Amino acid sequence: MAGPTTAQRGAGQRADASARPPLTGPGGRRMGRRALLILIAVGVALLTAGGIWVLYGSSWLRAEQVRITGVEVLTEAEVDAAAAVPVGAPMISVDTDAIADRLRQKLPRIDSVDVVRSWPHDIGLKVTERKPVLLVKKGAKFIEVDADGVRFATVDKAPAGVPLLELTPGQSASLRRFGSDRLLREAVRVAGELPRSIARDTRVVGITSFDSISLELTRDRTVHWGSSEEGPMKARVLTALMKAAPKAGHFDVSAPMAPAVSDS
Repeated sequence: MAGPTTAQRGAGQRADASARPPLTGPGGRRMGRRALLILIAVGVALLTAGGIWVLYGSSWLRAEQVRITGVEVLTEAEVDAAAAVPVGAPMISVDTDAIADRLRQKLPRIDSVDVVRSWPHDIGLKVTERKPVLLVKKGAKFIEVDADGVRFATVDKAPAGVPLLELTPGQSASLRRFGSDRLLREAVRVAGELPRSIARDTRVVGITSFDSISLELTRDRTVHWGSSEEGPMKARVLTALMKAAPKAGHFDVSAPMAPAVSDS
């Protein structure tokens, strides 16, 4: 029996080919997209796992050194001990807010501190210390008071250029009405508003009531300031009076529109 002719074999092959689904049809495209999504998901998972390992498990990004700047009275050793930075811990796990809170709590002299990660291995502590504007004598020691009225440190020796506060309200109406803390803040306000040229000559800031604040300067000079109100204007008037009458012993700027000068 004769086999199929060439024409018959070609027709059969064309029929078989037409019976198979095309590889680029809808089903094939769906399978290709699914495989691609699986590959992407696996890649993302691997990258995530690798990133977590680098941040937490490897030795590449760990806290190894603490850098401290801004200290003046405090020492770097004091700040380092109070900060208690977890050296050796992963950088990402270092709690910068907790470090800042510890520093402000343990070292009241610190007014503010910025705690920053300096990748790959450093923790930076940028400290701003409080500045005393007045001193309160306590026995043989001195309490430093900053411009916000915060009593932040007790020292054995009075720092140079910081005036002493003499708070002697007795049983005045101001004491009953405002309290000693409010009077302290009023004296601090006056000291903070003094021009630098006058501030460095001020030895004592005295306050007996809300509207009776005075200054004792070098060379036995005194100033009746009055209340803390209109401080900037009083400062300008006092500066002008001292230039106009350099040998005067007493200045009264309690009413800055009508100041007075006398020899004593």
